[in-house]
Amino acid sequence: MNKKIGLIVGSLRKGSWNRKVAKVVQGLFPEGYDAEFIEIGDLPLFNEDFERENREPESYGVFRKQIGEADGFIFFTPEYNRSLPPAIKNAVDVGSRPVGKNQWDGKPAAVVSASIGGFGGMEANFALRQNFIYTNMILLQQPEVYLSNVMNLFDDDGNMVQDTKDFLQKFVDAFVEHVERF
Repeated sequence: MNKKIGLIVGSLRKGSWNRKVAKVVQGLFPEGYDAEFIEIGDLPLFNEDFERENREPESYGVFRKQIGEADGFIFFTPEYNRSLPPAIKNAVDVGSRPVGKNQWDGKPAAVVSASIGGFGGMEANFALRQNFIYTNMILLQQPEVYLSNVMNLFDDDGNMVQDTKDFLQKFVDAFVEHVERF
């Protein structure tokens, strides 16, 4: 049975650089792995009243089922105001609830950040990693992936430049090794 890897993109923008990077990463997995996007754009903001009043949005259940069926996750995040975007934080929160039914618990994860700026979304990357402590995702520590000036990493035809693609292949290989530990 193939391992399922959930790809979660924190930018909801149509032309998202992080989605473009995620599509490249999706194609780098070996046989025996299915890397699939798990969409987060339709998740209403987490509100504990939904749980208390037993009226959670249907999208919460669909999302939790998808992450529950995944064997690991790669998060792709831009940096907004020196931190992570609200959509990706909301997704982490929704997946961790209700208390005692954390769908992230004990699963391998990794973070890739890409930015048009010079630091490659490093602060967003770190901020997202902090969330994994409480949710008990087991984070791949190395190699770290911060893609700065991401707009220069694709040619005019939309193809990623080879040296960056080679680096991402090493990252995917390390992530696969990480997942295999479980």
